Amino acid sequence: MDQLTLARPDDWHLHLRDGPAMAAVAPYSARQFHRAIVMPNLRPPVTTTERALAYRQRILDALPADSGFQPLMTLYLTDNTSAGEVRRAKSSGHIHAVKLYPAGATTNSDAGVTDLAKVDDTLATMAEIGLPLLVHGEMTRADIDVFDREKAFIDHQLAPLIERHPRLKVVFEHITTRDAADFVRSSGPNLAATITPQHLLYNRNAMLVGGMHPHFYCLPVLKRESHRQALLAAATSGSPKFFLGTDSAPHTKDAKESACGCAGIFSAHAAIELYASAFEQAGALDKLEGFASHFGADFYGLPRNKEQVTLVRQDWRVPDTLPFADDQGEAPLVPFLAGETLHWKLVT
Repeated sequence: MDQLTLARPDDWHLHLRDGPAMAAVAPYSARQFHRAIVMPNLRPPVTTTERALAYRQRILDALPADSGFQPLMTLYLTDNTSAGEVRRAKSSGHIHAVKLYPAGATTNSDAGVTDLAKVDDTLATMAEIGLPLLVHGEMTRADIDVFDREKAFIDHQLAPLIERHPRLKVVFEHITTRDAADFVRSSGPNLAATITPQHLLYNRNAMLVGGMHPHFYCLPVLKRESHRQALLAAATSGSPKFFLGTDSAPHTKDAKESACGCAGIFSAHAAIELYASAFEQAGALDKLEGFASHFGADFYGLPRNKEQVTLVRQDWRVPDTLPFADDQGEAPLVPFLAGETLHWKLVT
């Protein structure tokens, strides 16, 4: 197969940042995707409907008027998020989910939830009105090994949460382990999961062998090969419970290559090409359209895209850096697999 045509995909987990940084990276996602669930972990976090709608407008203003890209907004769940706030979010028509960051789990998560019991009434309201909860699935206690955080979250947080709120729609985001894939598969229809391109293509050796490779560092971290294989099997299974979410997260080159490098991989420059590479590795290119273009929309209750995109088998080299900016001004961004050759290219 040398050409692949799909319904235009959507990205169900995306970090766009804000200001000049957002203006630099948003066009990459808009070129490939029709819609994207936009993460709320800005500084300050997007904790209210008012902030989310203002952020949405800034994203739209940063793109050409005819781009057609639809940012689907989210609220950042805190210990103090009220039932009234999630009702306002739902009624806005533009806020499609609420994001749970366990406090300290990842970038800009210090305002996250410290105890799920504090937001139980809010979660009950979300179940009632059909507003999904998106979870960063890691327990962050100091006594839990970083490679075991996801399994601990399933056992101690997610399973009890689903039992308490069986009507709540939950997306287990960027799953990284066989444990997570098995749990999602065996749970009811209200639980689904997103999977990133890096977790389909690489295991933790890419990050650790021969030195620390910071541009493979994300949270949750890459796991061992058996987990990668399990994720690839889930993504290519044709199950509607698994769908595309890049977790693309830009940082400047200096921030990634510092003494304490930031977690996050920027993949929006070549997202659908990376997924095509993974699905081809599994001999399952025929399953890519469901994963990338159908299952996420179905879970969120949105129409499937009618517009199409085409990829062709064509070698091209990923640039070493891309233009970017942060609060201090211009700064290069190192894209995922910088300098490497990819074998699929989006042409329309």
